Amino acid sequence: MQTKTSTIIIVILILISFGIGVYLYPQLPERMASHWNVAGEVDGYMSKFWGVFLPPIMSVGLFLLFLILPKIDPLRKNFVGFKKYYNTFVTFIIAFLFFIYALIIVWNMGVVFNMTQFIIPVIGMLLFYIGTILEHMKRNWFVGIRTPWTLSSDLVWDKTHKLGSRLFKIVGITVFCSVFFPQYLLWFVLVPTILMVLLLFVYSYLEYQKEKTR
Repeated sequence: MQTKTSTIIIVILILISFGIGVYLYPQLPERMASHWNVAGEVDGYMSKFWGVFLPPIMSVGLFLLFLILPKIDPLRKNFVGFKKYYNTFVTFIIAFLFFIYALIIVWNMGVVFNMTQFIIPVIGMLLFYIGTILEHMKRNWFVGIRTPWTLSSDLVWDKTHKLGSRLFKIVGITVFCSVFFPQYLLWFVLVPTILMVLLLFVYSYLEYQKEKTR
């Protein structure tokens, strides 16, 4: 399912991650910061080995999972219809994890900064990108807006993803802008996200009921 170009990019990012970890391992602290709260303050730690190598290992696991999903999906033939977007999505996710890993390493090398201000804009861009590809996704069991009603109807799937595409873009922009209003971060991130999920859930149900009536 993966194209040669996307596979090469992903493998390079993963190899660079392991390379960075091996090269900088002796210089990193025995207890590494691994989690930050919404204020950008450290609130979680882990041992050096897992702090250095768990993120690249997770990237490998996710990549393999994304390779397998199209092959085991009962609707795998539908993946052909959005193969290009799926491949780009997987590449974007691995690149996002690589970015987070780089920030973690830099922080633990002694460069202190507000982690939230770096991560939140990238999450906003990720959500916006998801919005650009949602309307191209075809019905499947693993990626997309999966409710009992979208999975039961191609029409409901397409309508819900068309709306979802717009909402993800709006939420992505809102999340991106939240970096300028750190005191209202939860309102900019959690509230729009929760409302979007609820709206898409209800919308897919209503569209399914309409289809049944017709």
